[in-house]
Amino acid sequence: MDIQHEESNTKGAFFIEKDGNRIAEMTYSKNGDYRIIIDHTEVSDAHKGEGLGKALVFRGVEYAREHNLKVLPLCPYARVVFRRHKDEFSDVT
Repeated sequence: MDIQHEESNTKGAFFIEKDGNRIAEMTYSKNGDYRIIIDHTEVSDAHKGEGLGKALVFRGVEYAREHNLKVLPLCPYARVVFRRHKDEFSDVT
């Protein structure tokens, strides 16, 4: 599974494409130079249950660690993932 990343000055997204179509996406907004806010996670109906959303949230956490950022998971799905992995993600919250 190839997770791609795109970023502008204030926003970014991690996403997965299949046959040229985006089948899963997690978007975030930058909050200053020290935090990203995960604001939306979506997986196409045909790919629900495959763990793609979770993989995107984990990739976002990796990105935060690589860039010494904190993460605020406002997206309901991301909040659940963070709650389930609170010890593992404590360094970015």
